[in-house]
Amino acid sequence: MLQKLVGVVLHTVKYSDKQNIVHIYTEQGGRMSFLVPAQRSKRSMVRQVLFQPLSLVEFDADIRPKSGLHPVKEAKAWYLFQSLPYDPYKSAIAMFLSEFLYRALKEETDNEALFSYLINSIQWLDACDSNFANFHLVFLMRLSRFLGLYPNMDDYADGCYFDMMNACFVQNQPLHGMFIRPEESARLRNLMRMNYDTMHLFGMNRMERNRCLDIINEYYRLHLPDFPELKSLRVLQELF
Repeated sequence: MLQKLVGVVLHTVKYSDKQNIVHIYTEQGGRMSFLVPAQRSKRSMVRQVLFQPLSLVEFDADIRPKSGLHPVKEAKAWYLFQSLPYDPYKSAIAMFLSEFLYRALKEETDNEALFSYLINSIQWLDACDSNFANFHLVFLMRLSRFLGLYPNMDDYADGCYFDMMNACFVQNQPLHGMFIRPEESARLRNLMRMNYDTMHLFGMNRMERNRCLDIINEYYRLHLPDFPELKSLRVLQELF
């Protein structure tokens, strides 16, 4: 059945000489997989350039529930980027976050709140002129709410450890090895308090920022089954 959909592009992989598989987080059905023509003809109703990392697309697809792969018949940009694909720092963030989301988002049902969060975040990054070096950190911490992984902040106090396994702050060093020490716990708590408009007020140098990203990535890997090492992680850390 032909259906009109809107979604965020997560990942593209070659399927054959004539088709690619594109994984998209859609407003209507959560994460879905689509067959997209690989040809570059200007006359094609589906242009491959539309399916770049974190692109926002509107498209018509032949939904085939039993196959799990739905052919795309026509596509266009749902939102036209002003800077994200052209700024090397923003495009590196987009590449990393698209890979992260591709690994983290598995549900195949609609989630209006999560979809709105993704759309609003991507558009904010595209429109922002400066002070976005902490964007990916804040994005990932806020994303954890939608995945049921947001840490419990109720027991935070100065000098606390962060127990990564139990997602909470504790007074004493956990007996297991999955924790971070008080200085880094304080930095993590600051990240939880940030939003996109205030994150520039929390200064971090490159080493601190990269350490935070390592901690967040390790936290997700601990709580999400089969979450792999991300190829784009080191690229992003080199830039920021």
